[in-house]
Amino acid sequence: MYALSIVGPSARETAADIAGVVSGNVALVTTGETATPPSAVTTVTTFGDGRQATSDDSQPLGEILDRLARSHDYALVVDVPNADLPQLVLDGSPSRLSLFDESVTDPDAERVVDALHEQPEHESLESLVAAVKRSGDADRAGAIATFTGRVRRFDGPDDVETTHLDFEMYDEVALAKMRELETELEAREEVFEVRLHHRQGYIPAGGDIVFVVVLAGHRREAFDAVSDGINRLKREVPIFKREQTTDEQFWVDSDG
Repeated sequence: MYALSIVGPSARETAADIAGVVSGNVALVTTGETATPPSAVTTVTTFGDGRQATSDDSQPLGEILDRLARSHDYALVVDVPNADLPQLVLDGSPSRLSLFDESVTDPDAERVVDALHEQPEHESLESLVAAVKRSGDADRAGAIATFTGRVRRFDGPDDVETTHLDFEMYDEVALAKMRELETELEAREEVFEVRLHHRQGYIPAGGDIVFVVVLAGHRREAFDAVSDGINRLKREVPIFKREQTTDEQFWVDSDG
């Protein structure tokens, strides 16, 4: 699922324009009420303020996107400036996550979609499992094995608390390498589908970082491919990790 944050004047109107030029299921995610959702929008979801929920019955944005990724092709997040997503900034100074280097007043929806398609998709464990289940070889598969890497709050009982991690990668190189690893693992006997996905940007303690999902004929082939997949991803894919603790911030070896 492609996820886009739209910030600034006429953000909702712009979201409606974008929804009208894409194919598939589109979710509109907003912090306020939407009286009449655009006709091209499949789902409208409201939530708390950005990364944090505002009440016990309100999910953080990341959890909402994880849920939507199972059944939607696009999520358009309206007027959430601190969302850690590719961003379309209307009539304002572009941020580090902006799709375009210049300020945008009247965006062309098709140009926006083309730029969004160059960004990594938002995936969850559930969306990746759903993807491998759609394989043409699913009827021959007796196993789905998965691995999920998470942000540790503590390494040990006396360790300083980690509040979050930030991940950066050279998209073109990193994504190409992950696709290459998938292809190599799928060439193994009885391994039918492999999905590797590594999230970028801000990930809080307890948040999910990386997923490996394997559809295979039997559990042994599935487990072996998952183990090799995460080990090779850590060794071979250029991803850079910065850790923030309650005391300091520093770059670390991403193999941990």
